[in-house]
Amino acid sequence: MDAVLFLVFAAIAVACGISVVVQRHPITSAISLIGVMGALAVLYLLLGAEFLAAVQVVVYAGAIMVLFIFVIMLLNAGVEPPGGRSWPVRLLGLPMLVILVGLLSFVIRRVFAGGEEVRFGAFTKGGPREIGRLLFTDYLLPFEVTSVLILVAILGAVVLARKEID
Repeated sequence: MDAVLFLVFAAIAVACGISVVVQRHPITSAISLIGVMGALAVLYLLLGAEFLAAVQVVVYAGAIMVLFIFVIMLLNAGVEPPGGRSWPVRLLGLPMLVILVGLLSFVIRRVFAGGEEVRFGAFTKGGPREIGRLLFTDYLLPFEVTSVLILVAILGAVVLARKEID
């Protein structure tokens, strides 16, 4: 049953991820990204990482996506105009994608051939104590750099929106 649920929610995550790239309207892309985050939260649950699943929903699918949608609306981003594709792109695009995916899967199978199999529910390091200890010791600098980066992005969006209004 776990394998079936994994395949279903992995397919949902991939479909929503493709939708993020394919959509022409930024709000629709952001909503598709929320679908990816929700599917990833279910995959975390299947692996036994309940805390990570809750953080995924609350922080990423909740707060960060609200911030993204707010910035998109602040910038007043419209629908992306359709671009023309040349005939070589139309002719070679799909076969080259299939070749790339095949090569990547071959390399991944060769490199990780002797790896340990994933057992659903066997992950035990996803609790708040372990996450907090790692976040504020080993990963403190990336955590702080990310928060400053998000702050700078918000300020940049406000400055760009203000210039459009004036």
